[in-house]
Amino acid sequence: MKIKSELDLYRMIAKKPRHPDALVGIGDDCAVIRGSRGKYLVTTDMIVEGDHFSLDYFKPHEIGIKAMESNVSDVCAMGGKPLFAFVSVSLKPGASEKFIREFFRGLQMSCRRHRIDLLGGDTTHGSLMVVNVTLIGIMEGKQKPVLRSGARTGDLIFVTGKLGASTAGLKLFQRKLPGHAFVKRKHTQPSCRSDVSGKIAKMANAMEDVSDGLASEVRNICLASGKGAIIYGERVPIDARTRQAAAALGLSALDFALFGGEDFELVYCVPKARMREAQKYGTLVGEITGQKGKVFLEASGRLTLLRKFGYDHFAAKQQA
Repeated sequence: MKIKSELDLYRMIAKKPRHPDALVGIGDDCAVIRGSRGKYLVTTDMIVEGDHFSLDYFKPHEIGIKAMESNVSDVCAMGGKPLFAFVSVSLKPGASEKFIREFFRGLQMSCRRHRIDLLGGDTTHGSLMVVNVTLIGIMEGKQKPVLRSGARTGDLIFVTGKLGASTAGLKLFQRKLPGHAFVKRKHTQPSCRSDVSGKIAKMANAMEDVSDGLASEVRNICLASGKGAIIYGERVPIDARTRQAAAALGLSALDFALFGGEDFELVYCVPKARMREAQKYGTLVGEITGQKGKVFLEASGRLTLLRKFGYDHFAAKQQA
């Protein structure tokens, strides 16, 4: 089997867990393990210099913030509460004590925000800086984690916040264009949606965080659920400052939202009967259909079958 995408890799290595307390394995935002207090959520995510951040425009504490927030976002995507973190970091030779202190200050800033205990990890050195976080969260009591696989035909698709700013910030940094502080900050200091994930989880049939672009996350939900979807292009929420940045770049703000990623908002599917409640936390951006695996974009009265999606490490060289 030739690996052409991250999905191909997941399909190659995913196996049904053997242990009876392993309730969910590879293929969702977190693994789910049965515990005495509830269901434990376990995720791990790695960020690599040159792919996920650049020392040219990331401050050391911002690397720490991004490493932790991207992991907490996975726990939020299941509706859980983060508890414990383990951080492993490969530092470049010559990294100063000030750099290291500032990096860990950023990690701890995010930990305090989400009431996480940093319990351990590992350190080494290499030619690039690499940070890996393993995070343990929990679904307490009888509340079930929200999986990607629960979407139903007719569900409405909502997304929290506004999309595309992080990608706009990245493009500006890459082109060394001045100004546009809002979108640049969205790229270097992301903030996930722990404030609303628990409330959304009580009504959502499926949910995922927007780490690789709205189109990619909707496709993931569709593939896991055996469904299709329509994304309403004209309803995708985009901040005016993101549109201004896109105009300065000569690029599409909608493309940033659909295919860019690292906004760390939440996309969630709810029954139509809960539409009013769902609107308290997000914007209606689409619907789930019965056309398995097919995701359409509706714009200007036309339906277009999407054939490209978000960031993929196995596609052509990209930078997140």
